[in-house]
Amino acid sequence: MSGRRHGAVAVALLTVAGAAAAAVAPAHAAENATVSVLHGVPGATVDVYANGKALLTNFKPGTLTDPVKLPSGSYDLKVTAAGTGANGAAVIQANDVEVPAGSNVTVVAHLGADGKPRLTPFANDTSKVAAGKARLTVRHTAAAPAVDVRAGGKPVFQDLTNPKEASADVAAGTVSADVVLADTSTVAIGPADLNLQEGTSTIVYAWGSAQDKNLKLAVQTISGLHSDPSGIPGGTGGQAAAGDAPTWLVVLLLAGATGALSTAVGLTVSRARARS
Repeated sequence: MSGRRHGAVAVALLTVAGAAAAAVAPAHAAENATVSVLHGVPGATVDVYANGKALLTNFKPGTLTDPVKLPSGSYDLKVTAAGTGANGAAVIQANDVEVPAGSNVTVVAHLGADGKPRLTPFANDTSKVAAGKARLTVRHTAAAPAVDVRAGGKPVFQDLTNPKEASADVAAGTVSADVVLADTSTVAIGPADLNLQEGTSTIVYAWGSAQDKNLKLAVQTISGLHSDPSGIPGGTGGQAAAGDAPTWLVVLLLAGATGALSTAVGLTVSRARARS
């Protein structure tokens, strides 16, 4: 497997520990990247190292990290099975991995529709929303067939397949959302109340496995998207129990996807921004 492909996974996991990342930041780092990570593969726990230092231990399924401003630059990265230590056998290892500047991305380790683990980076749309509006995005990252996403019992996004996403700017307010099998009323997940605040982007992830009956939702919120924003969009971590894709995601798309992250986590890279 190429260092570039391995690096995609390691860069994603690297971002989950901001303080540790700063400790191992390259000397000539420039502009930051903003990255969040969702661990959506049931049953796999890993440790992550950068430049020989532990960044994250016991990264468990269902964890959605807060966004981290990671200095751009070059890193030596290593992912091991949880508890094996820095000298443990490398599940993934890549040296001189370049961290891209200026992107806002959420990387999801999840199951594909076929039940095989993979990794998908999504470019987060941080463009402005109109007054009184909020952005709602749904990302299908579960081992499940096509689904419809409903708000207040009415379909909002239909025939969404893994690992696609759909997005719309809607009136701000609280909605009751659920996920049903496409073209049916069979509820797969939910319902859950979503507080769509004005000037925010709410991103809902469906993850887990329909066959194993452990489907769940994770929710991510990106704030500061008012028509006259006061700062740089950041975001918050989610509840775990689109502009065009940056150049580095396009490169990964062309490169394809291979590899594995422990016995349960695999890797594939798909287009970050899919059409609904």
